[in-house]
Amino acid sequence: MTRSSESSSRTVVIIQARMRSERLPGKVLLPILGRPMLGRQVERLRRCRQVDEIVVAVPDSASDDVLADFVLHEGLRCYRGSETDVLGRYRGAALESQAETVVRVTADCPLIDPAVVDGCVRAFHEGKGSVAYLSNTQRRTFPRGMDTEVFTRDALETAHLEAERDDEREHVTPFIYRRPERFRLGDYWADRDDSRYRLTVDTPADLRLVRAVFEELLPTRPDFELESVVQLLVARPDLVALNAHVEQRPTTHPSSARRTP
Repeated sequence: MTRSSESSSRTVVIIQARMRSERLPGKVLLPILGRPMLGRQVERLRRCRQVDEIVVAVPDSASDDVLADFVLHEGLRCYRGSETDVLGRYRGAALESQAETVVRVTADCPLIDPAVVDGCVRAFHEGKGSVAYLSNTQRRTFPRGMDTEVFTRDALETAHLEAERDDEREHVTPFIYRRPERFRLGDYWADRDDSRYRLTVDTPADLRLVRAVFEELLPTRPDFELESVVQLLVARPDLVALNAHVEQRPTTHPSSARRTP
């Protein structure tokens, strides 16, 4: 992970991870080609050039001790906090790592492309302080599984102090993007709409697809990018069919928030 000198702001990726996933318990440590899923994601995120540190925010429950042990074994900072108040957990992780810019990703995205993350961070900093929150999810053009949110520590602090609704404590960023009159919002869009592809892992079917992608691409190109994944899916509709039936749980993003492109 080599940090570009384009911005002096300390930028930290905080991965949200836990063992007690409802649809696929323990998924973050399930193997992909002999390595835990979270380990595969970390390998990819370590190639980011716009990031200073990767932190994993883990619940402080006993069932997550095994996850915390894995994170520490990977040589990463592990912040332990509330399982239900994820906003508070993120804020604690940001404070401890001295993040000025926070990049939020979740541990169910092992195929996340470091170039997509870097693109979001770069676009955020190009706003020269005028944008408090930017994501590639409000108007979706990237596949699910590339989800990246970037926001200021100040916006996170405000959310932590003022958010009272359960869904705004559990999902970290709704307090920010639901209030465009207070926080200027930005989008990061792909040149092509690939949003029909599902590369996140919520179910056994999702895991089968992601494993198949790694098996096809990793042995010959360890640093494969999103474009290679999409080309594979275009050529192999049988892979797309593996999780085509999986329904995404409703998003909390509003459909009409005012934001800047």
